[in-house]
Amino acid sequence: MLRTVTATRYVTPLREGGSLPGLMEADDLGTFVVKFVGAGQGRKVLVAEVLCGELARRIGLPVPELVLVEVDPLLGRSEPDEEVQDLLRASGGLNLGLDFLPGALGFDPVAHTVAPELASRVLWFDALISNVDRSWRNPNLLMWHRRLQLIDHGASLIFHHSWARAEGAVDRPYDVGDHVLSAMSTDRAAADAELSERVTPELLHEVLALVPDVWLADEPGFAKADAVREAYVGHLGARVQRHEGWRP
Repeated sequence: MLRTVTATRYVTPLREGGSLPGLMEADDLGTFVVKFVGAGQGRKVLVAEVLCGELARRIGLPVPELVLVEVDPLLGRSEPDEEVQDLLRASGGLNLGLDFLPGALGFDPVAHTVAPELASRVLWFDALISNVDRSWRNPNLLMWHRRLQLIDHGASLIFHHSWARAEGAVDRPYDVGDHVLSAMSTDRAAADAELSERVTPELLHEVLALVPDVWLADEPGFAKADAVREAYVGHLGARVQRHEGWRP
């Protein structure tokens, strides 16, 4: 299970993100970048963050710790920014937190290098989850203590925004031309051979179990949260099985 912490203070908004994430302190004395269930992009962003982030972790890719953050909407009363007030009022209950990495630098493909093995694994993973947000313009990668960290997977899993058309996306090729690590990913065949064996239905079930029911409830076309989980497992499992059609 993901750890659950309780937010104690809203520190500052991070306006680089389209969903207005915020830096918050919690009762475990940690500081987290929080993405809110009440943000305009909705709860599917949080589902994608958990599913992709924890899947990445389980196949050996570096991801900062993810936690569930319990937010009391009354925290917004003392905020001077009306947009933040509205966001906190709309986000009571469970939200998603990413461990804040002090001193981390944004990845720069000119200044930083990544070993071919790791770069190829990241590229394969992004192709699997259809991550459109790892370009040189917006890498969503950090360097922390000289180690790469993967962040911000909310724009992935495009298929789950239209389950009726999800089947047609199973074999969709991934455009690697804009990927920030494309030129460094020279070990792609080895990454495909390894990771296509590691991402099993059992692993996908394990990761989907980490997604709170409340983020999956009332999904149109599904009777219960577990049925939504099975749909994710079925889609990604089929994509892995047919990896030769879309692999980078």
